Amino acid sequence: MLTIAKSAGCASSSCGSSAKPDEMDSAVWEKIKDHPCYSEEAHHYFARLHVAVAPACNIQCNYCNRKYDCANESRPGVVSEKLTPDQARRRVIAVANEVPQLSVLGIAGPGDACYDWKKTKATFERVAREIRDIKLCISTNGLALADHVAELADMNVDHVTITINMVDPEIGAKIYPWIFYNHRRHTGIDAARILHKRQMLGLEMLTARGILTKINSVMIPSVNDEHLIEVNKWVKERGAFLHNVMPLISDPAHGTHFGLTGQRGPTALELKTLQDRLEGGAKLMRHCRQCRADAVGLLGEDRGKEFTIDQISDEITYDASKREAYREVVARERGDHVVAKSEAVATVKAAGSSKSLLIAVATKGGGRINEHFGHTTEFQVYEASQRGISFIGHRKVEQYCLGGRGADATLDSIIAALKGIDIVLCAKIGDCPKDQLAEAGIRAMDVYGYGYIETAISALYAAEFGSEPLAATA
Repeated sequence: MLTIAKSAGCASSSCGSSAKPDEMDSAVWEKIKDHPCYSEEAHHYFARLHVAVAPACNIQCNYCNRKYDCANESRPGVVSEKLTPDQARRRVIAVANEVPQLSVLGIAGPGDACYDWKKTKATFERVAREIRDIKLCISTNGLALADHVAELADMNVDHVTITINMVDPEIGAKIYPWIFYNHRRHTGIDAARILHKRQMLGLEMLTARGILTKINSVMIPSVNDEHLIEVNKWVKERGAFLHNVMPLISDPAHGTHFGLTGQRGPTALELKTLQDRLEGGAKLMRHCRQCRADAVGLLGEDRGKEFTIDQISDEITYDASKREAYREVVARERGDHVVAKSEAVATVKAAGSSKSLLIAVATKGGGRINEHFGHTTEFQVYEASQRGISFIGHRKVEQYCLGGRGADATLDSIIAALKGIDIVLCAKIGDCPKDQLAEAGIRAMDVYGYGYIETAISALYAAEFGSEPLAATA
């Protein structure tokens, strides 16, 4: 039996324990405090690495086409190079040596981590022997999950993501053409019924073991969008820690069945509306970036091109110094951020207004407004209301400023992506894009550059709905 020793971890002061929410169990906080996918707060500070060691898959999804060598695409199932377990070990060490924010190693395919189990297990064995404090997690469709729960627990894998898009096999038959189970292919409702039973069994077994589960669900308009309310109930009853509802990606260029048959994905407003309806059920994750199966870095960025296997020495060794130093810095920063966020939420609630603001923020991480408008490729979106300040999602955009100049067509697409946003906050913005955003009814400002996001939002909200009106520009 394989046993990977639990990390002794770092002292609580060096891991940012001061950021623990009052209502959260301490044992749960220890598991999620530096996991960027399981904690919205942690995603500002910590990075993940996916290694593409598991290409084989046992189901076919109508939204998936696992292409390779697509370095400019950012979607699940896509990788630039498949790795052996030994190559994956080298890549993890290379990233850990150069990306101090790294805290999590995940295996998310490009097929299924549980179906291609020997490679998944071998990779975890090799990495855990050398980097003992890295968190290990997998993503799976759940069909083969129950067969490996005991081994996952033995390896101290305490985070598992399961993609569950249905609990009604008739709806499942519209999403999954076939599955491969017990040495044969099943199709239609029969396939969906088997998949559903296996997914629920795997989830229940993980909950019984105390392993945290995140449920990913792809929102497919007119197929399972309304049904996801029922999915949310089922997974909550079976102990899921988070439910992540993601938009369908259905560009025909990707060659998926849904893309080629014209099935559209949801708009940002449709996604938010469904997520809002799910409040009160299983806890929602809203900061997902639908990462590639070989993603590297903070959520929202991908540094994979820096760590292709041809750039990494066969003799590479792990150096923990950068990661250890970074965690000391983060501990102090997170403590300050928590205090600032608490004060900001109190300010917003004290305004006593029933109105809300949607604010898009250009950020490179750290919970600060620290990205130039022209350099960002996504905006993080926050809502300020009488309930406080909440992160509600992100809007991906094309980079506006390339080679020192902005492109009008790109700005038009950014404005379209920011539909419904009231205010844009960034570290710097030029007069031209600011004026064009204003013409579209979006105020953009850089006066809060490099400050905490929540502090700026609270000042804007108080000025807008408190005793002093907010100026048209800043």
